[in-house]
Amino acid sequence: MRPPGSREKQSHERRPSSTMGAMLPGLSALAVVLAPQASDDWPSFRGDPAQRGLARGPIPAAPVERWSFRAPKAIVSSPVVAEGRLVVGCDDGNVYCLDARTGELRWSHPTGDVIEAPALIHAGSVYVGSSNGELHAVALADGKERWKVTTGDKILGGANWIEVGGETRIVVGSYDANVYCLAAADGTVRWKYETGNYVNGSPAIDDGRIVFGGCDSHLYVISAADGTALATLDLGSDAHVAGSVGLADGRVYLGHYGNAFVCADLAKNELLWSFPDPKHPFFSSPAITDELVVFGGRNKQLHCLQRSDGKVRWTYPTRRKVDGSPVVAGDAVVFGSGDGKLIVLALADGSERWSFELGSEIGGSVAVAGGWIYAATLDGRVRAFGPPPESAGAPRESDG
Repeated sequence: MRPPGSREKQSHERRPSSTMGAMLPGLSALAVVLAPQASDDWPSFRGDPAQRGLARGPIPAAPVERWSFRAPKAIVSSPVVAEGRLVVGCDDGNVYCLDARTGELRWSHPTGDVIEAPALIHAGSVYVGSSNGELHAVALADGKERWKVTTGDKILGGANWIEVGGETRIVVGSYDANVYCLAAADGTVRWKYETGNYVNGSPAIDDGRIVFGGCDSHLYVISAADGTALATLDLGSDAHVAGSVGLADGRVYLGHYGNAFVCADLAKNELLWSFPDPKHPFFSSPAITDELVVFGGRNKQLHCLQRSDGKVRWTYPTRRKVDGSPVVAGDAVVFGSGDGKLIVLALADGSERWSFELGSEIGGSVAVAGGWIYAATLDGRVRAFGPPPESAGAPRESDG
Protein backbone atom coordinates (compact mmCIF):
# COMPACT_ATOMS: atom_id res chain seq x y z
CA MET A 1 0.00 0.00 0.00
CA ARG A 2 1.52 3.30 -1.11
CA PRO A 3 1.10 6.30 1.21
CA PRO A 4 -1.14 8.99 -0.31
CA GLY A 5 0.42 12.15 -1.62
CA SER A 6 -1.10 15.60 -1.24
CA ARG A 7 -4.64 14.22 -1.41
CA GLU A 8 -4.82 13.43 2.28
CA LYS A 9 -4.45 17.17 2.96
CA GLN A 10 -7.81 18.06 1.44
CA SER A 11 -10.44 19.83 3.52
CA HIS A 12 -12.56 17.80 5.92
CA GLU A 13 -15.99 19.07 4.93
CA ARG A 14 -17.90 15.84 5.53
CA ARG A 15 -18.35 14.77 9.10
CA PRO A 16 -19.72 11.47 10.37
CA SER A 17 -23.39 11.66 11.20
CA SER A 18 -23.47 8.81 13.70
CA THR A 19 -20.29 9.15 15.78
CA MET A 20 -20.29 9.47 19.55
CA GLY A 21 -17.80 10.80 22.03
CA ALA A 22 -17.83 7.82 24.39
CA MET A 23 -18.03 4.07 24.20
CA LEU A 24 -21.51 2.61 24.11
CA PRO A 25 -22.20 0.24 27.00
CA GLY A 26 -23.03 -2.77 24.84
CA LEU A 27 -22.86 -4.18 21.32
CA SER A 28 -25.60 -5.55 19.13
CA ALA A 29 -27.41 -8.68 20.23
CA LEU A 30 -26.07 -10.43 17.13
CA ALA A 31 -23.37 -12.95 18.05
CA VAL A 32 -19.93 -11.72 17.03
CA VAL A 33 -17.32 -14.47 16.76
CA LEU A 34 -13.71 -13.51 17.33
CA ALA A 35 -11.34 -14.55 14.56
CA PRO A 36 -8.85 -17.23 15.63
CA GLN A 37 -5.12 -16.93 15.02
CA ALA A 38 -3.99 -19.04 12.07
CA SER A 39 -1.24 -21.59 12.68
CA ASP A 40 1.73 -20.67 10.50
CA ASP A 41 -0.04 -18.67 7.78
CA TRP A 42 0.01 -14.95 7.05
CA PRO A 43 -3.44 -14.62 5.45
CA SER A 44 -3.95 -10.86 5.80
CA PHE A 45 -1.99 -7.62 5.78
CA ARG A 46 -0.76 -7.83 9.41
CA GLY A 47 -1.26 -11.54 9.92
CA ASP A 48 -4.44 -11.58 12.02
CA PRO A 49 -7.67 -9.55 12.27
CA ALA A 50 -6.36 -7.49 15.22
CA GLN A 51 -3.35 -6.60 13.01
CA ARG A 52 -0.72 -7.31 15.65
CA GLY A 53 2.03 -8.16 13.14
CA LEU A 54 3.10 -11.37 14.91
CA ALA A 55 4.28 -14.49 13.06
CA ARG A 56 4.31 -17.87 14.76
CA GLY A 57 7.50 -19.90 14.84
CA PRO A 58 11.16 -18.87 14.47
CA ILE A 59 12.92 -17.91 11.26
CA PRO A 60 16.31 -19.32 10.18
CA ALA A 61 19.42 -17.70 11.65
CA ALA A 62 20.72 -17.11 8.12
CA PRO A 63 17.87 -17.28 5.56
CA VAL A 64 18.73 -18.02 1.94
CA GLU A 65 16.87 -16.99 -1.19
CA ARG A 66 14.80 -19.97 -2.29
CA TRP A 67 12.93 -18.54 -5.26
CA SER A 68 11.98 -15.37 -7.11
CA PHE A 69 9.11 -14.45 -9.40
CA ARG A 70 9.03 -11.44 -11.71
CA ALA A 71 5.75 -9.73 -12.58
CA PRO A 72 5.43 -7.46 -15.64
CA LYS A 73 5.17 -4.23 -13.60
CA ALA A 74 5.92 -2.79 -10.18
CA ILE A 75 4.49 -4.35 -7.03
CA VAL A 76 3.37 -1.93 -4.31
CA SER A 77 1.03 -4.40 -2.63
CA SER A 78 2.11 -6.58 0.31
CA PRO A 79 2.07 -10.37 -0.11
CA VAL A 80 -0.14 -12.67 1.97
CA VAL A 81 0.38 -16.41 2.45
CA ALA A 82 -2.07 -19.18 3.38
CA GLU A 83 -2.83 -22.79 2.47
CA GLY A 84 0.48 -23.11 0.63
CA ARG A 85 -0.23 -20.17 -1.66
CA LEU A 86 1.17 -16.65 -1.87
CA VAL A 87 -1.11 -13.95 -3.26
CA VAL A 88 -0.03 -10.45 -4.28
CA GLY A 89 -1.41 -7.63 -6.44
CA CYS A 90 0.53 -5.84 -9.17
CA ASP A 91 0.50 -2.50 -10.97
CA ASP A 92 -0.50 -4.35 -14.16
CA GLY A 93 -3.95 -4.87 -12.59
CA ASN A 94 -3.55 -8.59 -11.97
CA VAL A 95 -3.66 -10.61 -8.78
CA TYR A 96 -0.99 -13.30 -8.85
CA CYS A 97 -1.17 -16.59 -6.94
CA LEU A 98 2.11 -18.47 -6.51
CA ASP A 99 3.14 -21.69 -4.85
CA ALA A 100 4.58 -20.48 -1.54
CA ARG A 101 7.40 -23.06 -1.55
CA THR A 102 8.45 -22.98 -5.21
CA GLY A 103 7.27 -19.61 -6.60
CA GLU A 104 5.50 -21.36 -9.48
CA LEU A 105 2.59 -19.37 -10.91
CA ARG A 106 -0.74 -21.03 -10.12
CA TRP A 107 -3.05 -18.42 -11.62
CA SER A 108 -3.58 -14.72 -12.25
CA HIS A 109 -6.81 -12.73 -12.17
CA PRO A 110 -7.40 -9.31 -13.79
CA THR A 111 -9.10 -6.52 -11.83
CA GLY A 112 -8.92 -3.75 -14.41
CA ASP A 113 -6.66 -1.34 -12.55
CA VAL A 114 -3.55 -0.98 -10.42
CA ILE A 115 -3.61 -3.04 -7.20
CA GLU A 116 -1.95 -1.45 -4.18
CA ALA A 117 -4.13 -3.10 -1.53
CA PRO A 118 -2.94 -6.28 0.20
CA ALA A 119 -5.19 -9.27 -0.35
CA LEU A 120 -7.06 -11.27 2.29
CA ILE A 121 -7.14 -15.07 2.12
CA HIS A 122 -9.97 -16.65 4.07
CA ALA A 123 -11.87 -19.94 3.84
CA GLY A 124 -10.76 -20.75 0.30
CA SER A 125 -11.36 -17.27 -1.14
CA VAL A 126 -9.18 -14.27 -1.94
CA TYR A 127 -10.54 -10.77 -1.36
CA VAL A 128 -8.65 -7.85 -2.90
CA GLY A 129 -9.38 -4.22 -3.72
CA SER A 130 -8.29 -2.32 -6.80
CA SER A 131 -7.66 1.31 -7.69
CA ASN A 132 -10.87 1.34 -9.75
CA GLY A 133 -12.84 1.00 -6.49
CA GLU A 134 -13.75 -2.66 -6.96
CA LEU A 135 -13.46 -5.35 -4.32
CA HIS A 136 -13.00 -8.76 -5.93
CA ALA A 137 -13.68 -12.15 -4.38
CA VAL A 138 -12.00 -15.01 -6.25
CA ALA A 139 -11.41 -18.70 -5.54
CA LEU A 140 -8.01 -19.46 -4.02
CA ALA A 141 -7.90 -22.76 -5.88
CA ASP A 142 -8.12 -21.43 -9.45
CA GLY A 143 -8.63 -17.63 -9.41
CA LYS A 144 -12.17 -17.76 -10.77
CA GLU A 145 -14.24 -14.74 -9.77
CA ARG A 146 -17.02 -15.32 -7.26
CA TRP A 147 -18.28 -11.74 -7.03
CA LYS A 148 -17.20 -8.12 -7.14
CA VAL A 149 -18.56 -4.96 -5.55
CA THR A 150 -17.84 -1.41 -6.68
CA THR A 151 -17.26 1.36 -4.15
CA GLY A 152 -17.16 5.07 -4.91
CA ASP A 153 -13.36 5.41 -5.14
CA LYS A 154 -10.14 3.41 -5.05
CA ILE A 155 -9.33 0.82 -2.42
CA LEU A 156 -5.76 0.95 -1.10
CA GLY A 157 -6.14 -0.90 2.20
CA GLY A 158 -6.52 -4.61 2.78
CA ALA A 159 -9.80 -6.30 3.68
CA ASN A 160 -10.47 -7.97 7.02
CA TRP A 161 -13.07 -10.51 8.22
CA ILE A 162 -15.34 -11.43 11.10
CA GLU A 163 -18.28 -13.72 11.78
CA VAL A 164 -21.56 -12.10 12.84
CA GLY A 165 -24.65 -14.17 13.62
CA GLY A 166 -23.14 -17.20 11.86
CA GLU A 167 -22.33 -15.22 8.71
CA THR A 168 -18.78 -14.47 7.58
CA ARG A 169 -18.40 -10.81 6.66
CA ILE A 170 -15.69 -8.85 4.88
CA VAL A 171 -14.74 -5.34 6.03
CA VAL A 172 -12.82 -2.88 3.83
CA GLY A 173 -12.23 0.85 3.59
CA SER A 174 -12.41 3.03 0.48
CA TYR A 175 -11.26 6.43 -0.71
CA ASP A 176 -14.96 7.33 -0.96
CA ALA A 177 -14.64 7.90 2.83
CA ASN A 178 -16.66 4.80 3.75
CA VAL A 179 -15.93 1.53 5.48
CA TYR A 180 -17.99 -1.32 4.00
CA CYS A 181 -19.17 -4.55 5.62
CA LEU A 182 -20.21 -7.20 3.08
CA ALA A 183 -21.44 -10.77 3.14
CA ALA A 184 -18.50 -13.00 2.22
CA ALA A 185 -20.78 -15.36 0.30
CA ASP A 186 -22.05 -12.92 -2.33
CA GLY A 187 -20.82 -9.39 -1.58
CA THR A 188 -24.15 -8.06 -0.33
CA VAL A 189 -23.54 -4.83 1.60
CA ARG A 190 -24.66 -5.34 5.22
CA TRP A 191 -23.79 -1.79 6.25
CA LYS A 192 -21.39 1.02 5.50
CA TYR A 193 -20.02 3.73 7.76
CA GLU A 194 -19.14 7.20 6.46
CA THR A 195 -16.17 9.22 7.71
CA GLY A 196 -14.93 12.69 6.84
CA ASN A 197 -12.20 11.76 4.35
CA TYR A 198 -10.32 8.90 2.70
CA VAL A 199 -9.93 5.57 4.47
CA ASN A 200 -6.49 4.43 3.40
CA GLY A 201 -5.55 1.64 5.84
CA SER A 202 -6.86 -1.78 6.73
CA PRO A 203 -9.48 -1.82 9.52
CA ALA A 204 -8.51 -3.86 12.59
CA ILE A 205 -11.04 -6.11 14.33
CA ASP A 206 -11.09 -7.37 17.91
CA ASP A 207 -13.70 -8.02 20.60
CA GLY A 208 -16.59 -7.19 18.26
CA ARG A 209 -15.13 -3.79 17.40
CA ILE A 210 -13.77 -2.43 14.12
CA VAL A 211 -11.08 0.19 14.64
CA PHE A 212 -9.42 2.35 11.99
CA GLY A 213 -7.98 5.78 11.36
CA GLY A 214 -9.07 8.19 8.68
CA CYS A 215 -7.48 10.91 6.61
CA ASP A 216 -9.79 13.29 8.51
CA SER A 217 -7.45 12.98 11.54
CA HIS A 218 -9.88 10.86 13.56
CA LEU A 219 -9.75 7.40 15.09
CA TYR A 220 -13.00 5.45 14.73
CA VAL A 221 -14.43 2.57 16.76
CA ILE A 222 -17.60 0.99 15.34
CA SER A 223 -19.65 -2.12 16.05
CA ALA A 224 -18.74 -5.08 13.87
CA ALA A 225 -22.30 -6.33 14.15
CA ASP A 226 -24.21 -3.38 12.71
CA GLY A 227 -21.75 -0.55 11.97
CA THR A 228 -23.01 1.80 14.67
CA ALA A 229 -20.54 4.23 16.17
CA LEU A 230 -19.00 3.30 19.50
CA ALA A 231 -16.43 6.09 19.77
CA THR A 232 -14.38 8.63 17.84
CA LEU A 233 -11.17 10.31 18.91
CA ASP A 234 -9.85 13.54 17.41
CA LEU A 235 -6.11 13.01 16.90
CA GLY A 236 -5.31 16.68 16.32
CA SER A 237 -4.63 19.02 13.45
CA ASP A 238 -3.20 17.36 10.31
CA ALA A 239 -2.97 13.98 12.08
CA HIS A 240 -4.10 12.10 8.98
CA VAL A 241 -3.90 8.33 9.44
CA ALA A 242 -2.55 6.81 6.24
CA GLY A 243 -1.50 3.46 7.69
CA SER A 244 -3.28 0.70 9.59
CA VAL A 245 -3.83 0.43 13.34
CA GLY A 246 -3.00 -2.49 15.61
CA LEU A 247 -5.05 -3.72 18.58
CA ALA A 248 -3.99 -5.46 21.79
CA ASP A 249 -5.56 -5.71 25.25
CA GLY A 250 -8.07 -2.92 24.75
CA ARG A 251 -5.52 -0.51 23.34
CA VAL A 252 -4.91 0.77 19.82
CA TYR A 253 -1.51 1.69 18.40
CA LEU A 254 -1.00 3.83 15.30
CA GLY A 255 1.12 6.45 13.59
CA HIS A 256 -0.08 9.53 11.73
CA TYR A 257 0.95 12.48 9.59
CA GLY A 258 0.95 14.82 12.59
CA ASN A 259 4.48 13.51 13.23
CA ALA A 260 3.59 11.17 16.10
CA PHE A 261 3.00 7.53 16.95
CA VAL A 262 0.33 7.15 19.63
CA CYS A 263 -1.41 4.69 21.94
CA ALA A 264 -5.07 5.09 22.97
CA ASP A 265 -7.30 3.31 25.47
CA LEU A 266 -10.46 2.12 23.71
CA ALA A 267 -12.63 1.96 26.85
CA LYS A 268 -11.65 5.43 28.06
CA ASN A 269 -11.55 6.87 24.52
CA GLU A 270 -8.39 8.84 25.28
CA LEU A 271 -4.72 8.95 24.35
CA LEU A 272 -2.39 7.26 26.84
CA TRP A 273 0.91 8.34 25.37
CA SER A 274 2.48 9.89 22.29
CA PHE A 275 5.87 9.40 20.65
CA PRO A 276 6.51 12.55 18.58
CA ASP A 277 9.11 13.35 15.94
CA PRO A 278 10.17 16.95 15.27
CA LYS A 279 9.42 16.83 11.54
CA HIS A 280 8.66 13.33 10.22
CA PRO A 281 5.34 11.45 9.97
CA PHE A 282 4.67 7.76 10.61
CA PHE A 283 3.05 5.57 7.95
CA SER A 284 4.26 2.16 9.16
CA SER A 285 1.84 -0.11 11.04
CA PRO A 286 3.03 -1.63 14.32
CA ALA A 287 4.01 -5.09 15.45
CA ILE A 288 2.73 -5.60 19.00
CA THR A 289 4.10 -8.08 21.55
CA ASP A 290 3.13 -8.51 25.20
CA GLU A 291 5.52 -5.73 26.26
CA LEU A 292 6.74 -3.96 23.13
CA VAL A 293 5.51 -2.14 20.03
CA VAL A 294 7.74 -1.93 16.95
CA PHE A 295 7.18 0.39 13.96
CA GLY A 296 9.02 2.33 11.26
CA GLY A 297 9.24 6.06 10.61
CA ARG A 298 10.07 8.49 7.87
CA ASN A 299 12.89 9.64 10.11
CA LYS A 300 14.90 6.69 8.73
CA GLN A 301 14.57 4.57 11.85
CA LEU A 302 12.85 1.47 13.16
CA HIS A 303 11.57 2.14 16.68
CA CYS A 304 10.90 -0.23 19.58
CA LEU A 305 8.95 1.22 22.51
CA GLN A 306 7.48 -0.10 25.73
CA ARG A 307 3.76 -0.64 25.26
CA SER A 308 2.95 0.57 28.75
CA ASP A 309 4.34 4.10 28.54
CA GLY A 310 5.94 4.66 25.11
CA LYS A 311 9.48 4.81 26.43
CA VAL A 312 12.20 3.90 23.94
CA ARG A 313 13.77 0.44 24.22
CA TRP A 314 15.91 0.80 21.10
CA THR A 315 16.10 2.33 17.63
CA TYR A 316 17.71 1.01 14.47
CA PRO A 317 18.93 3.54 11.84
CA THR A 318 18.38 2.93 8.12
CA ARG A 319 19.51 4.77 5.00
CA ARG A 320 15.98 5.64 3.88
CA LYS A 321 12.46 5.98 5.28
CA VAL A 322 10.67 2.97 6.78
CA ASP A 323 7.07 3.05 5.54
CA GLY A 324 6.77 -0.73 5.54
CA SER A 325 5.47 -2.54 8.61
CA PRO A 326 7.69 -4.87 10.65
CA VAL A 327 6.87 -8.45 11.64
CA VAL A 328 7.89 -9.99 14.96
CA ALA A 329 8.73 -13.70 14.59
CA GLY A 330 9.82 -15.26 17.86
CA ASP A 331 12.80 -13.28 19.15
CA ALA A 332 13.38 -11.55 15.80
CA VAL A 333 12.03 -8.50 13.93
CA VAL A 334 11.80 -8.60 10.12
CA PHE A 335 11.29 -5.49 7.98
CA GLY A 336 12.27 -3.75 4.77
CA SER A 337 13.57 -0.21 4.43
CA GLY A 338 13.22 2.30 1.62
CA ASP A 339 16.78 1.64 0.49
CA GLY A 340 15.87 -1.84 -0.76
CA LYS A 341 17.31 -3.70 2.20
CA LEU A 342 15.60 -6.65 3.90
CA ILE A 343 16.68 -6.80 7.55
CA VAL A 344 16.35 -9.12 10.56
CA LEU A 345 17.03 -7.70 14.03
CA ALA A 346 17.08 -9.12 17.53
CA LEU A 347 13.87 -8.11 19.28
CA ALA A 348 15.66 -7.75 22.63
CA ASP A 349 18.11 -5.02 21.66
CA GLY A 350 17.70 -4.16 17.95
CA SER A 351 21.07 -5.60 16.94
CA GLU A 352 21.31 -6.73 13.31
CA ARG A 353 21.33 -10.46 12.70
CA TRP A 354 20.98 -10.66 8.92
CA SER A 355 20.31 -8.48 5.90
CA PHE A 356 19.89 -8.81 2.14
CA GLU A 357 20.17 -6.19 -0.59
CA LEU A 358 17.09 -6.60 -2.77
CA GLY A 359 18.15 -4.06 -5.39
CA SER A 360 14.77 -2.33 -5.34
CA GLU A 361 12.50 -0.76 -2.73
CA ILE A 362 9.85 -2.79 -0.95
CA GLY A 363 6.67 -0.92 -1.86
CA GLY A 364 4.55 -2.57 0.83
CA SER A 365 5.44 -4.77 3.79
CA VAL A 366 7.00 -8.20 4.28
CA ALA A 367 5.13 -11.39 5.14
CA VAL A 368 6.43 -14.19 7.37
CA ALA A 369 4.81 -17.63 7.22
CA GLY A 370 6.10 -21.01 8.32
CA GLY A 371 9.52 -19.56 9.08
CA TRP A 372 9.89 -18.16 5.54
CA ILE A 373 10.19 -14.46 4.68
CA TYR A 374 8.43 -13.07 1.60
CA ALA A 375 9.09 -9.65 0.07
CA ALA A 376 7.82 -7.88 -3.07
CA THR A 377 9.61 -4.93 -4.64
CA LEU A 378 9.00 -2.06 -7.04
CA ASP A 379 10.93 -3.84 -9.82
CA GLY A 380 8.09 -6.37 -9.94
CA ARG A 381 9.94 -9.16 -8.19
CA VAL A 382 8.63 -11.39 -5.41
CA ARG A 383 11.29 -13.21 -3.38
CA ALA A 384 11.14 -15.98 -0.78
CA PHE A 385 13.80 -16.58 1.88
CA GLY A 386 13.89 -19.72 3.96
CA PRO A 387 16.19 -22.36 5.41
CA PRO A 388 18.96 -23.72 3.17
CA PRO A 389 17.66 -26.42 0.80
CA GLU A 390 18.82 -29.98 1.22
CA SER A 391 20.71 -29.77 -2.08
CA ALA A 392 22.69 -26.68 -3.09
CA GLY A 393 21.69 -24.71 -6.17
CA ALA A 394 20.62 -21.34 -7.50
CA PRO A 395 17.23 -19.92 -6.43
CA ARG A 396 14.34 -20.89 -8.68
CA GLU A 397 13.28 -18.03 -11.01
CA SER A 398 9.96 -17.67 -12.80
CA ASP A 399 8.04 -14.97 -14.68
CA GLY A 400 4.44 -13.85 -14.85
